[in-house]
Amino acid sequence: MNIEKEFTQLYNTHAPKVYRLCLGYAAGDEDLAKEWQQQTFIKVWKHRKSFQEKSAISTWIYRIAVNTCLGDLRKAKKQVPLNETYLAATESSESQNTNAQIQKMYSCIEQLTANNKTIILMELEDIPQATIAETLGMAHGSLRTRLTRIRQSLLKCIQNGK
Repeated sequence: MNIEKEFTQLYNTHAPKVYRLCLGYAAGDEDLAKEWQQQTFIKVWKHRKSFQEKSAISTWIYRIAVNTCLGDLRKAKKQVPLNETYLAATESSESQNTNAQIQKMYSCIEQLTANNKTIILMELEDIPQATIAETLGMAHGSLRTRLTRIRQSLLKCIQNGK
């Protein structure tokens, strides 16, 4: 298989999760998430020869995505406002309560530290905990403890609005 086909397959496999991870950092701004996704895969292509296969390719790609999002947020020092249209995807009366809860959850996630935000966004994407720990350079046990604390913090925030 030639390198372009391999990259296309890699992109098709990982792009949806990278997009959703970026969407979490962009607080629902789809255009910004797409831009970060594109930047991530440009970096993956550009630095493909530097991948040392010490971890899974997905771990390497997620780390690039996280660094791209955080780097851009730090560089611009911008707080991305919560995109109401993203959170209110459906307008049925039945889903309005759910949308309000999702909006509240994303507001609470926005209040987390950058590292905790990365952890919970990756967890919400069903990325295996071992992969998250490896991506962030943490012990798996430490990650599990941190996740428990993050979940408790989010639950308290969602219930109390703080």
